Amino acid sequence: MAVKIHKDINHIKDIKRPILTVGTYDGVHIGHQSIIERVNAIAKEQDGESVLLTFHPHPRMVLFPDDDSLKLINTIDEKMQLLEKFGLDHVIVIPFEKEFSRMSPVKYVRDILVNKIGIHTIVIGYDHHFGRNRQGNLSLLKELAPLYEFKVEEIPAQDIDEITVSSTKVRNALLEGQIRVANEFLAHKFTLTGNVVSGKKVGREMGFPTANIEVSDKHKIIPGDGVYAVIGKIGHEEHEGMLNIGTRPTVDDRGVTTIEVHFFNFNEDLYDQDVQIIFERKMRNEQKFADMKTLQSQLHSDAEMAQKYFSGENID
Repeated sequence: MAVKIHKDINHIKDIKRPILTVGTYDGVHIGHQSIIERVNAIAKEQDGESVLLTFHPHPRMVLFPDDDSLKLINTIDEKMQLLEKFGLDHVIVIPFEKEFSRMSPVKYVRDILVNKIGIHTIVIGYDHHFGRNRQGNLSLLKELAPLYEFKVEEIPAQDIDEITVSSTKVRNALLEGQIRVANEFLAHKFTLTGNVVSGKKVGREMGFPTANIEVSDKHKIIPGDGVYAVIGKIGHEEHEGMLNIGTRPTVDDRGVTTIEVHFFNFNEDLYDQDVQIIFERKMRNEQKFADMKTLQSQLHSDAEMAQKYFSGENID
């Protein structure tokens, strides 16, 4: 059965014995997946339904609006797409606004968790904080549990610390272009979604027409500069290709980072369409070539390497 996604906390009905966990779940990586498995298992034991309570936008974006340093592994749409795969019964997305951030911890537990969701059990980490000024914590939940008749299951500190480490490792690996490492921590492929915008058609002149991808979410993490083997999802179709992230130093001296993808055996106009890019493998760093002819030769080598990868050959 598909997960039910709730975007209005005021219209949640009839969740059977909600077994709930809370978090941003950016990346939905292996650590997150282990908690979801635990919540699903408890729901089965208790004849209840598993629930993830998450927030959008990320709380830091609301509390520190001038800070653009936060880079997220997933956009909200990507996260929802991922959460479909892990057996949850419900995902509740609470709009995180200033007013919500000022709610007292007790009011949050009483009004949101108990009265609106009706929790049976909350599965939560030792370091979880909530409510105004992050005053609420695990101790308060345990104190309120008998009063409001719910149970608290603590996620061991070791598991929570591993989740924090995993999130950091995924972000660092992506920034360094280490796609295989990031994908191992995620236990799924990193994706990036963007709109195809008009480019300078330089690739077309060399026999490698490219689609220029513009990512609208400024908080979305972009992998480090380099050339990657990728799969593009266009509608319901998938196309193998290669993608460059970088400043294109051979053809452009402006120093502006662009994302350009070339799909093999594909000639359709993608202008103004949304394309999802699935990152498979980094092939090389971006570099400046002596002239266009040398660049063109390298592009042929890149295409050959990517096609070998997709055919199952070892390209190490």
